[in-house]
Amino acid sequence: MAVAVFKSPIGREYHGNERKTTGRRRVFVQTESGCVLGMELDRNDNVHMVKRRLQVALNVPIDESSLTFGDMVLKNDLSAIRNDSALLLMRNVMHRSSSTPCLSPSGKDIQQRDRSGPVEILGRADSFTRTKELVNEIVTGLKSGVEPVPVHGGLGGGYYFRNSKGECVAIVKPTDEEPFAPNNPKGFVGKTLGQPGLKRSVRVGETGFREVAAYLLDYDHFANVPPTALVKITHSIFNINDGVSGKNSKKKHFSKIASFQQFIPHDFDASDHGTSSFPVSAVHRIGILDIRILNTDRHAGNLLVRKVKNNDGNFGQQVELIPIDHGLCLPESLEDPYFEWIHWPQASIPFSEDELDYIESLDPYRDMEMLKNELPMIREACLRVLTLCTVFLKEAAGYGLCLAEIGEMMTREFRRDEEEPSELEVLCMEAKQAAAARERVTAMLSPKTAPYEDAFQFEIDCDDSGSSTNTFFPYTLSKLVEEDENEDDAVLPAFGNVPSVSNLSMSLKKNLSLGDSPGGHRSAIEQVPASASFVKVADMTEEEWGLFLEKFHGLLQHALTARKTGGAGPRQRQRLGTSCRF
Repeated sequence: MAVAVFKSPIGREYHGNERKTTGRRRVFVQTESGCVLGMELDRNDNVHMVKRRLQVALNVPIDESSLTFGDMVLKNDLSAIRNDSALLLMRNVMHRSSSTPCLSPSGKDIQQRDRSGPVEILGRADSFTRTKELVNEIVTGLKSGVEPVPVHGGLGGGYYFRNSKGECVAIVKPTDEEPFAPNNPKGFVGKTLGQPGLKRSVRVGETGFREVAAYLLDYDHFANVPPTALVKITHSIFNINDGVSGKNSKKKHFSKIASFQQFIPHDFDASDHGTSSFPVSAVHRIGILDIRILNTDRHAGNLLVRKVKNNDGNFGQQVELIPIDHGLCLPESLEDPYFEWIHWPQASIPFSEDELDYIESLDPYRDMEMLKNELPMIREACLRVLTLCTVFLKEAAGYGLCLAEIGEMMTREFRRDEEEPSELEVLCMEAKQAAAARERVTAMLSPKTAPYEDAFQFEIDCDDSGSSTNTFFPYTLSKLVEEDENEDDAVLPAFGNVPSVSNLSMSLKKNLSLGDSPGGHRSAIEQVPASASFVKVADMTEEEWGLFLEKFHGLLQHALTARKTGGAGPRQRQRLGTSCRF
């Protein structure tokens, strides 16, 4: 299955499909500490005027704050901000370990202009039809006196919202109550929104839109992701911490930006049930989604299992799988994924024709444009990871690899107590080197030597796919260790001199335990394990990104051909159940 790699508009300067909104519209501004303020913008409003209004309400000096929208720092023009967008107000000078108490709005003129209801969907209405129905049920339940209840499991804040019958219909996760966020109710505090979180390539406060992205990318409900949307929601049950001490402030109604997902009644999760009864198609479909979005936390606890009734109305042996909790997908750089299904027998069964047709129909550039339209706050690096993983999936499936083999190529492993990059990461590092070499040759060519450019190009292309390049032997490559966000990235020597790094492929559910802290509150630095990034995609220009994809595509085809012919090299691992020959 060949994938055409072509240059696509990837930078924030691209405005080909963007429609400027110049009329009256509503936006929701969230502070670093989690407060949310809704306001309506007039046609002539600009960033300075918005910040002046926020200064009255939040007591934040306008010369010490920036208004951001995803990757973009808004300078003055607001014409590109559409209705119901979520903006982030950040202080320009703030120590990374500090946290600011949530300041309640006090300006009467600002409060009067926030006329939003108790639950407001942020996004296009036609994409969230089912969510609108759930919102109506919840609002009716709230008016009937049915209050939400907190979710006691997990590391972040979550709440079950119910209908008028008292039935759970949705789970709401505020972005400022995520692990390490300022209003986390379970002691995992110490960072402000926008700083690195559980995974250093997933920022605090940004797991919510990733949950929505996973739902939007699940075309035709292929993997069975429950309907999910980003909402602005107001209630007194939400947690507000007084600074970093974890002391709760007096209960009153607070507005939050949160992910809103339909609650699916189920019988258990995959950790409580044997995997032998799981349908092959369900495992494949969830795995295909996990690969596309580079899910770094697909553990058994976020695979719900529901018994399916037979034709006679009784429950039989068949079950249905429902994937949830996609907040750690689409990282800003290549991470070590965690795929619970990678050693399940179903993952070693070849894809069906329907599944191959679905994979072939995937278009990473269409996905990228769709997410830009639906979730304009999504960062460019996340879109590049999606593009890269989708191209990889399409090529690998086209060469006949099964789900387990594709997952193994994406997963890191330990050798001699050191973590090595995955085969996918090695290919990406070599593609970046080849692209950089191409650029150096191009820069060196003078007008006098321009006619010989084709000859130089031929030599480089041979290096990309020839036998002189050991595709799966990483010891000659350098390792990029992701440092503090305020420091430059360090390039360390070859792998023999690199200190060992903690294995990131373990489930976060098992890695972090509240029982480890007698006081219940630990600094974020103490709680985050060491993390490494071998490949970053955010540091490339649009031209470099296009050249990188071209080189990656050539190297990938060579690597897959070598795998198919049995010459993949030392990185190929024997899978469980393949040792016997009959």
